[in-house]
Amino acid sequence: MQPASIHSPADVGIDSVRSRSGDLPPSDLNLLDAYSAAVTGAVEKARSAVVHIEVKTAAKEGEPSGGSGSGFFISPDGYLLTNSHVVHGATALRVFLADGRKLVADLIGEDPHTDLAVLRVSADEISHLTLADSAGIKLGQIAIAIGSPMGFQQTVTAGIISGLGRSLRAASGRLIDNIIQTDAALNPGNSGGPLVDAHGDVIGVNTAIIRPAQGICFAIAGNTARWVAGLLIKDGRIRRSIIGVSGQTVPLLRKLIWHYRLPIETGVLVAGIEEKSPGVAAKLETGDIIVALDGSPTPSVDILQGLLTADRIDAPVSVSVLRNFQQITLSIVPRELGSEPAAVR
Repeated sequence: MQPASIHSPADVGIDSVRSRSGDLPPSDLNLLDAYSAAVTGAVEKARSAVVHIEVKTAAKEGEPSGGSGSGFFISPDGYLLTNSHVVHGATALRVFLADGRKLVADLIGEDPHTDLAVLRVSADEISHLTLADSAGIKLGQIAIAIGSPMGFQQTVTAGIISGLGRSLRAASGRLIDNIIQTDAALNPGNSGGPLVDAHGDVIGVNTAIIRPAQGICFAIAGNTARWVAGLLIKDGRIRRSIIGVSGQTVPLLRKLIWHYRLPIETGVLVAGIEEKSPGVAAKLETGDIIVALDGSPTPSVDILQGLLTADRIDAPVSVSVLRNFQQITLSIVPRELGSEPAAVR
């Protein structure tokens, strides 16, 4: 009697799979070579402009007195981009270049509302990266992250663009729009480093991870970074306006939507008004529901915040509110937002 075979048909199928690269069809080898060439070429172009940032902060009881992150040069004269949360509250900053140089850096400006900051160093022969047009990126394209996760400098991870148009809440409470989602692995220390495409151009600034999740990481879009960096270099800050109220998004009564022909189903309930604020001067009242600013609908707190731009500072605007089942229009003059968190929440 012949011994029973220990191989099932499934086993035979598995055994037939060729796992060694030398056994792969030429077409598959060409794809692997092309992917490898794209990643290595992008890294070769970008890595010399990526830095490790060492941060010193004032010591507080029970808290560490420093931290670290990543960054990258955006100009040959020493300007570099990183995250605001990496450098916020720093008393001293040092950057470690890919060629081994250690340089003192100055904070030019930061914007907590987009989690971006610009530093500058004084040095010659600095490589820098180009901020690509992030509006042109597509789902599935190669995304390569370079940074210093867990303190390991010049670490490279690669993946794809797995989501576009995401929104992320900044530490200030404001919403950052046009966030890029990627599955390129990020860890603490990657913050502020570049997310580059296959050409080695920056499509995003790595900023956040969801710790319990697998492969869900986020980067601030390159177009946002270009706009913020330009203003920080020019003015040292980003100007925004506020009206001095705190609020929350609430649903509107159906009969009010129908009666006033409102194009929205939610508005911003005024939950509080700061003393001596534009809201007080405009005679806003707690309990009012803001439904439009200068004719633009305000279905949420985030939309209202987005409408409060720099060009509205000290410029009268109309605000449409529902009060005691009546729609009224008030004139309000927004003031400039300082470094404190946004007044509208």
